[in-house]
Amino acid sequence: MNATGTDDANRAYYDAFSKGYEDQRGANAPDGYHELLDELETGFVRRYGRGANILEVGCGTGLVMRRISEFARSTQGVDISPGMLEKARTRGLNVQEGSATKLPFEDNSFDLTCSFKVLAHVPEIGTALSEMARVTRRGGIVLAEFYNPHSLRGLVKRFGRAGAISDEKNESDVYTRFDSPAEIERIMPSNCELVDARGVRIFVPTAHTMNLPVVRSIFRWAERKSCDSRLSRFGGFYIAAMRKL
Repeated sequence: MNATGTDDANRAYYDAFSKGYEDQRGANAPDGYHELLDELETGFVRRYGRGANILEVGCGTGLVMRRISEFARSTQGVDISPGMLEKARTRGLNVQEGSATKLPFEDNSFDLTCSFKVLAHVPEIGTALSEMARVTRRGGIVLAEFYNPHSLRGLVKRFGRAGAISDEKNESDVYTRFDSPAEIERIMPSNCELVDARGVRIFVPTAHTMNLPVVRSIFRWAERKSCDSRLSRFGGFYIAAMRKL
């Protein structure tokens, strides 16, 4: 599938997803699985982006971007889905439509560029990472989240049934790739160096596990304690921090 075809397919998939995207997210599930992921992802952005000009690539409905705006100097979001962006705009966020492989921004526009749960759906991963680096200033940080095959989540996704995201579509309708921590240095831009990493969803076997109050508390504690440890390499979501040289 070529880049244009992938963009069209992803746009249709996420437009369908946008209708019920927050049914189990944000205010509808304040103690749930996705809230934990958003917390750990945003915390990693805060480590490098306090007081910075930040771009989120694939901002969706703005749940993570809203958190980032609490400590950033400025925030900008881009997403391929008009349906997702419509919801982000209701939050008063500065967003626009665009593709991860052709970002609509000038070179060196941001102090930090981040992307969560998006790059796994881009076949041209090298192009997307290079675009993120291009719009990041020299010395700035690129935070790129990958789907990790060496994880409990990776096993579940490989052998489990594709989850429904709407009445018409399920997870098999979108291109999905898995890139291990060991592969990241091979695909990252040549003008970047790997400086840090965080693993998210190391222990949680399925999202539904977080619906059980006692178990949820245990997993939340374990994930917070381990996300920056050596166990981070087994996170279902592996976030690489790259500094632009």
